[in-house]
Order: sequence, then C-alpha cells, then structure tokens
Amino acid sequence: MAAKQKILIVDDDSNIAELISLYLTKECFTCRIAGDGDEALAAVSDFQPNLILLDLMLPGKDGYEVCREIRRTSNVPIIMLSAKGEVFDKVLGLEMGADDYIIKPFDSKELVARVRAVLRRFQQQPAASSTSEKTAARIAEFPDLIINQTNYSVTYRGRTLDMPPKELELLYFLASQPNQVFTREQLLDHIWGYEYVGDTRTVDVHIKRLREKISDNPHWSISTVWGIGYKFEVR
Repeated sequence: MAAKQKILIVDDDSNIAELISLYLTKECFTCRIAGDGDEALAAVSDFQPNLILLDLMLPGKDGYEVCREIRRTSNVPIIMLSAKGEVFDKVLGLEMGADDYIIKPFDSKELVARVRAVLRRFQQQPAASSTSEKTAARIAEFPDLIINQTNYSVTYRGRTLDMPPKELELLYFLASQPNQVFTREQLLDHIWGYEYVGDTRTVDVHIKRLREKISDNPHWSISTVWGIGYKFEVR
C-alpha cells in the first residue's frame, strides 16, 4: 500500500486549521497543523510534507516571509490561503514561490481539488536526480544567457541573477521552446499548474520583471505577440 501524502496546515486560527485537516484526512491525507511561522519552518524538516497550506496572516513571521524562507531550501508545493483577494496580493504570493493561491472562505471540494492538482503537477516534474540526458534537457543556453532549471539558476552576461522560482520557470518554459507563441492562459496553466480563474495580469507582471532583469540580446528577446501572448524569439 502506498504511503499517504502528508499535508502541513499553517494557520493560527485553530478552528479553520482543524476543519481543513478534517477535509483532507477524509481524502486519505496525513495532516499536521502549525500555528505560526516558526513552528511551520521546524515542521518542514521534521514532518517533511508533500504540500503546505500556508495562511498569510500569521503572528510573528507572516506567510510571505515563511514562504520565502522555505524556498531557500525546498521546492515543496505551497498553496497560500488568504482573505485578501486583490490581484496584487495574489501576484506577490506567486512571486514569492507559491504554487497556488486560494481566497477564504473557500469550498472544501475546491480546496481538495486544488491540493490534488498541485500535487499532480509537482509529481510529474522531472526529479533533480534524473539521468544526465534529462538534466541536460533542463538547461536552456543562449548567447549571454544560461537558464538552469535543475539548480534554479540564471546566468546573464556572466553573473548569476537573483530570480524567484516562478520567474525562472516562466523564462525557462519560453526559452526551451524558442519562437513558439503561448497565450497567457497557456502560460498560467503550464507554470502555475492549475486552471487560473481571474486576471491574467499575473503573467504580464512576471514578464515585466523578467525584462527589467534581462535586456534583449541581438540574438534573442522576450517578445510580445499582440493580441495573443508571448514568445522567446531567437533570431
């Protein structure tokens, strides 16, 4: 029998946390609850969850800070939970490295569906310990630019750039399929791994930030295809 997947629930509201745990336990997940950021960070190494449900409004370290610290050492999937429904808050959470963002109050069936979707996407990703052929396939190299999704690094004009995971994944996805045009909806689905309901401005913000860090090169550029989406254009 396969081991149950483990979910870490981080929420200072014990009633909400217990309710989420009840939903997920019924779906055959093993759950642990953490009431603040420090407890959550300790549980990441101790409990080794397959996925983290992370509330933004926590005492002490907020959810953004906790997410940022987790991402320094782990790519475990993170779904942020928040009563904040503004586009800015969603984009910020995704930029910090979250894989999904759910607005409170939420339907229990939607929560379970999102958890399963994010886990499914994460499990389909090639492991870092895969064969050298697969590892090589996760490096996109161009003049003045090397994108390595194996170790999550970007080298531009000889120096390593600081880049949040989702920016790097978006850049790699486009660059690994040069000259192919993708709609915003396709990029949301491929990079964030769920059917995004809402403003596709998330992609536009990430593209803008990439362009601020990486100027166009005579041999390549991140190009806008008006009325459709974006492509990594190679000349």
